[in-house]
Amino acid sequence: MRTLHNPIDKNRILSRLHNVHPSTPRRWGKMTAHQMIRHLCDGYKLYLGLIVVAPPGFPYPSKLLKWGCLWVPIPWPKGFKTLREIDQQSKGTLLSDFDSDVGELRDLLDRFTSAPRDFRWPDHPYLGHMSDKEWMRLGYLHADHHLRQFGA
Repeated sequence: MRTLHNPIDKNRILSRLHNVHPSTPRRWGKMTAHQMIRHLCDGYKLYLGLIVVAPPGFPYPSKLLKWGCLWVPIPWPKGFKTLREIDQQSKGTLLSDFDSDVGELRDLLDRFTSAPRDFRWPDHPYLGHMSDKEWMRLGYLHADHHLRQFGA
């Protein structure tokens, strides 16, 4: 199972970012490539507790959902509605310069993966309390999902 704990998996994600440009077409969804980069930045900020979100408003968190999202070896479904605070079509962070936003994503990814193993992770709005191992798996899967969205 790929995870950001593994430096090889982390480097694969970082290297795939080189294949994304402002004009890279999406394969599904509504975001542009630049919005996807910003969305991933906001996602890592959420994971680190730097963004606070409203509860999703339905019966989450769920241990079954968490297990399915993190450990079932199938690609995530396309079109799952995200939280408004990290939705670039809604309340997500405004776009800046593309290269600056990619640089911020790289920095956030480094900060996320270098958090001390005893870091007090926030609860995930959909998945609830998660271990360090689960956060590193989620961090990989979220980036992988959106990089695949843009063919990277």
